[in-house]
Amino acid sequence: MNLFDIEKLPDIDNEFFETLLKHKNVEIKKIVSNTLKTPQTFCQKEDEFVVLLKGCAKIEINGEIKKLKSGDFLFIPKNTPHTLLKTKKTAIWLAIHIY
Repeated sequence: MNLFDIEKLPDIDNEFFETLLKHKNVEIKKIVSNTLKTPQTFCQKEDEFVVLLKGCAKIEINGEIKKLKSGDFLFIPKNTPHTLLKTKKTAIWLAIHIY
């Protein structure tokens, strides 16, 4: 398996999530975003560490807008609302959730 392999892209303005590993208090997911133009807000019950592996994205956390490119990462504490404002083309993320 390769993190960059995509069998089928989600529709425009959508994402798909694939759990790669779930062990004890950690879950690792691959997220593929396909050209998001409509903002999407999330608020997880667990801490989240995300790495943007491919693409560009703009995300708002605590009123601050962050522009991400391949290789950039963020730590998002649990119960922190955050809005994915947009992505360009296909964005591939690695998300690590800590329960």
